[in-house]
Amino acid sequence: MLDRCCTCEKCCASIEKTLAILNGKWSFLILWNIYDGTKRFSQLQKSLLGISPKTLSLRLHELEKNGVISKTIYPEIPPRVEYSMTEKGNKLKDVFAALIEWDNDSN
Repeated sequence: MLDRCCTCEKCCASIEKTLAILNGKWSFLILWNIYDGTKRFSQLQKSLLGISPKTLSLRLHELEKNGVISKTIYPEIPPRVEYSMTEKGNKLKDVFAALIEWDNDSN
């Protein structure tokens, strides 16, 4: 955690890069669901009410491309695909905890 407010260009760039990776509400909610453990596409779709299959697919692809989650495809018929957190993704847990704490303190 930061001990003080930092407005230097390097810190601002880091925050901007992180927010670009976690764009929109769906990325956060997808990650929140995967923190519980490995999930399949259908499990994520059922738990994320209102997300379209296209949007879920796009967000999963973006998160995988950015190294936040990993995708495992099993050579079965029909193919089984599972998503799990990477080491990089697990480092975001403190961010989620801080957001929850901030919300709890705000209410």
